[in-house]
Amino acid sequence: MPKGIYNVPAVTNEPILSYAPGSPERAELQATIKKMRSEVIDVPMYIGGEEVRTGNLFAMTPPHDHQHVLGHYHQGEKKHIQMAIDAALAAKPAWEALAWEHRASIFLKAAELISGPYRQKLNAATMLGQSKNAFQAEIDSACEIADFLRFNVQYMTDIYKQQPISSKGIWNRVEQRPLEGFVFALTPFNFTAIAGNLPTAPAMMGNCIVWKPSKTAVYSAQVLMEIFQKAGVPAGVINLVYVSGPAASEVLFSSPDFAGIHFTGSTGVFQDIWKKIGENIHKFKSYPRIVGETGGKDYIFMHPTAPAKEVATAITRGAFEYQGQKCSAASRAFIPASKYDEVMAFVKEDLKQIKMGGTEDFTNFVNAVIDETSFDKLAAAIDAAKASPDAEIVAGGTYDKSVGYFIAPTIIRALKSDYVTMGEELFGPVMTIFVYEDNKIDETLDILDKGSMYALTGAIFADSRYAIEKLVKRLTHTAGNFYINDKPTGAVVGQQPFGGGRGSGTNDKAGSMINLLRWVSPRTIKETFVSATDYMYPNFLED
Repeated sequence: MPKGIYNVPAVTNEPILSYAPGSPERAELQATIKKMRSEVIDVPMYIGGEEVRTGNLFAMTPPHDHQHVLGHYHQGEKKHIQMAIDAALAAKPAWEALAWEHRASIFLKAAELISGPYRQKLNAATMLGQSKNAFQAEIDSACEIADFLRFNVQYMTDIYKQQPISSKGIWNRVEQRPLEGFVFALTPFNFTAIAGNLPTAPAMMGNCIVWKPSKTAVYSAQVLMEIFQKAGVPAGVINLVYVSGPAASEVLFSSPDFAGIHFTGSTGVFQDIWKKIGENIHKFKSYPRIVGETGGKDYIFMHPTAPAKEVATAITRGAFEYQGQKCSAASRAFIPASKYDEVMAFVKEDLKQIKMGGTEDFTNFVNAVIDETSFDKLAAAIDAAKASPDAEIVAGGTYDKSVGYFIAPTIIRALKSDYVTMGEELFGPVMTIFVYEDNKIDETLDILDKGSMYALTGAIFADSRYAIEKLVKRLTHTAGNFYINDKPTGAVVGQQPFGGGRGSGTNDKAGSMINLLRWVSPRTIKETFVSATDYMYPNFLED
């Protein structure tokens, strides 16, 4: 129970810098990128506050320049997972006993470091290691992670303030305890902000963490760890390890002290983890909290009343920003036949102007996909569409991995509503369009609803308020984040809490109080000031 509730600093969204030509932030970021490209760094694991090196080195390379080595990280083994668990459990008593405002201060300091002196280093790491352009990196690795930290502190204080009523003569209160055990954070490559939020959100609530980042995002993860240490996160509270998935799973999900997982990644991996947890449920001291955001087959539905240009812009930005590697990226669109030619004309005009290449050139809108595995999957899907009688490539369709893993923004027109890319998540710059007859809106909505296992994000475009109301109601369960006359990407912390249902995850809404509530276990305390001395109720037997 907090000893007192204090006002925390006012929280607003971190302003986005423009990186316009001639701006000081552009010059600073370019200089930082140049410096970091010239170095070959050695990245250890961080366990119990110690740097751990194994000598089993793996190279880190930019996806857009895969022959250039940025550095090497030390791959760990099962024993290092156990070391991280032990370090987390050893750190836990002091960390959970620390007054909440001091935990808050650490993460508020981390936010200031990210938005200030570490801003360009973290942006540059994201640009080089994950092939994200300057503007997308600024939104992600500067603004969003700072927003996560600051807003989560506010949500934490709001949670602690929530107390029950008390009747005369008693005092009821709720103590928000951290979970009993350690929390495992398994983080993705596509958002540095998510990689930072998944371990820090439960840590803020008094938990200690074993953190395993994606192997394709170690470069930015080690910068985040540097920031956390600089901010004052004590040794053992967040332990950063680089271990294979199977090795980690075997140790983590057999430990009786496993208390929860904070996950963002693929649906298949999440389902395997859930199954493993279920198989081992008898081993755990408590029922683990399972919080996960997984895949999406996010949609744009255009009503015949919608303006073509607005829909075209939503397709270009929603499908192709960061190479379509956002969980929320638009990957299927339903366009009425009466508007298809007009929409596609605008989209093709956009695509003619888009430049593709490395992130060091700030004029490149599209960069490389994350690795060769992703590239090969996307290239195979494009080739299959070219060969299929049920689909046709109407834009893009080229790819090249000689220097970097480049996939041109591609649009497939599905000639059948159940063509494979209408339901399968590709996670790349490949959008599939299905053209429907204007008088078959209801039938098309059924196709949209039933055509995918996912329900993460979705967008509708219409100029008729009657149509908007109908679509909002009809598509209730198709998306956890729903957009009216806007692209289905770009959720902002504090404005659009993020998460979806069905196969897309547990919908615990990162960037909201809902998520933080998953990392505490409330204890209700009732104190009676004058205790009863008679087992009978007053006047119960009187006539």
